[in-house]
Amino acid sequence: MSVLMVNEYADFNTLKELLGATDGNLASHTKALEKAEYILVEKQFIGRKPNTRYSATKLGKAEFKKHIEALEKLIKKTE
Repeated sequence: MSVLMVNEYADFNTLKELLGATDGNLASHTKALEKAEYILVEKQFIGRKPNTRYSATKLGKAEFKKHIEALEKLIKKTE
């Protein structure tokens, strides 16, 4: 989600490279995020190659911000 918070979208290979994830691991995580309606998945062809790109939904962005705020509160409590 953090990649999608600062980029309009990211394709599968970009996310895989940035996160150091395997195909299967990334696929399962993106499927869970899609099911929760946190990301939008767009499948297209570029030339003859399939391309899947992801973008954060308004709900996904709001939930990610809440998550970060909760982490910040937790860190402040332990200082």
